[in-house]
Order: sequence, then structure tokens, then C-alpha cells
Amino acid sequence: MGRGRERWIEHYSSAQEILLVGEGDFSFSACLARAFGSAPKIVATSLESQGSLRAKHRSCLSHLSELKRRGCLVLHDVDVYEIDLHPALQWRKFDVIIFNFPHAGHFPWLRERNPQLIQMHKNLLKAFFENARGMLREGGEVHVATRDDYPYNRWNVEELAEEAGLVLMEKVWFKKSDYPGYQNKRGGDIKSNKTFRLRNCFTFKFALQQYEYDYTCDEMSVCSDSDDFI
Repeated sequence: MGRGRERWIEHYSSAQEILLVGEGDFSFSACLARAFGSAPKIVATSLESQGSLRAKHRSCLSHLSELKRRGCLVLHDVDVYEIDLHPALQWRKFDVIIFNFPHAGHFPWLRERNPQLIQMHKNLLKAFFENARGMLREGGEVHVATRDDYPYNRWNVEELAEEAGLVLMEKVWFKKSDYPGYQNKRGGDIKSNKTFRLRNCFTFKFALQQYEYDYTCDEMSVCSDSDDFI
């Protein structure tokens, strides 16, 4: 493939401005960077500080080195609840914003089916959707990869996105094997470097809702950027 030509891996292109949120050991962003050959259009972020990240994910070192070598901007201490206010991000717009397997944290006294933890997950996603929508370019998309079986389907991902002004464009299977080198880390403070089982996983693709005036019925109608939703 010639130098400078657009390269793809699954849903993602080297021509897109891509923001990755909540990276674990940065293996997913490193996978994209390798597929593209270079990564000047990728911004990869983590909630953890650089020191905390290295303590929790030893495997991050090689990925961070590769991302730096390929021109990716890596940011630490980036909180989803305030991501749109980060000095390096508040004026930028993206074609795709990716949040793979969002999770509000692990607690010894809470299981995934616990209503309290489910609400914490929903609060996290609500904040993410509300902040991400203002960081999209025209025609941009927000991608969330998550399990869609119980109790994860209790998060009501589609409903939370709709409340933030986003509409579901597509729901596709997430296959780890499509992203060579990617390791889905638990994160948090309990067995953070362990991977977790990926079952019934999908990538939910959302886009901004558009409002059009329907003169035939004299009321506002909602559509997405896709003609399929008009």
C-alpha cells in the first residue's frame, strides 16, 4: 500500500480524527496505530495517571512506546465526566469517539447485577454521551463496545444515548480477533491486569440526531444523518 493512502481496520480509518476514551493498557489504540502505519490523527486517553497505569498494566509500556513512535497523542488523568473540558481536547472535534467496555469500577461488596453498581455504570455512560456529543464533527459517530446480556443490558445504552441527543445507527458484533494484540483489561483496583470474558459483545454506533420541521404534520421530527432514519 502506497505511502499516505487511507488504511482501514474494521470501522476505523487512518483518515478519521479518532478519540479513544478509557483505555486500559492502550492495546486497542496501539492496534489501530499499527493498522494505519502512523497515528497523528489518534488521541488515546486513560483515567489513570501515568504512574498508576504502569503499576496496574505492565503491558502498557510497549504500547505507549509504539503510540509515541507512531505520532499518537496520549493523555492521562482524563475523566469521562469532564473530558470536554480537558485543555488538550476542549477545542477539538472528532470523526469517531470510542469507549470500549465502559465500567464504573469494581467493589468487593458489589456484584454486576447489584442495582447500585448498575446505576453507577449508567451515570458513567450518561456523562460520556452528553460530553461526547459536543466533541463530534458533522457526521461523526460515538462508538460504545459492551456486552448486551444480563446484567449489562440493564444499563440501557441506547436509551441513555437517545437522552443525550444521539441515535443508534448500527449495532455490530464485537470480535476481539478483529483487533490483533488487543487485550481487554478489567481496570479498576481489583485484579486490574486481568482480562474478562467477552460474551454477546457488540459495538453500538451512534450519531447526532437532527431535527427537521415536518410541514405536513406541523410538528418537529427527529432524524439522524442516515437516510435510513428519515
